[in-house]
Amino acid sequence: MIGLGVFIGGGFGAVLRYSVEGVISERQRSPFPLSTLVINVSGSAALGLIAGLLGRGALPADAALWFGTGVVGGYTTFSTFTYETLRLVEDSAWRYVGWNVALSGPLSFAAAGATYLLAKGG
Repeated sequence: MIGLGVFIGGGFGAVLRYSVEGVISERQRSPFPLSTLVINVSGSAALGLIAGLLGRGALPADAALWFGTGVVGGYTTFSTFTYETLRLVEDSAWRYVGWNVALSGPLSFAAAGATYLLAKGG
């Protein structure tokens, strides 16, 4: 039953990612992959929240799997980050390559850490 929940959650996360991508990309004029950055940072924040709630016993393990592995796993996208960064390299858009690499990891980690600490209560 957990596998089915993860499967459904993954589909929900993928549709959510598609929707967020559409909202951001239709307003953006720069080649910088802002939608992927927003998706990965917000997904990291969500996963930190889930881990924090699980750690303090406020979220059942099955729900953490459904939300964390399913929804957040279907929502976030490291492969798209990699692909878009390689496309920027091909286009010699070095400034955007630098910003994408410099922001994605640290912001995602900071978001996950902050929400984890908030949810865990310390």
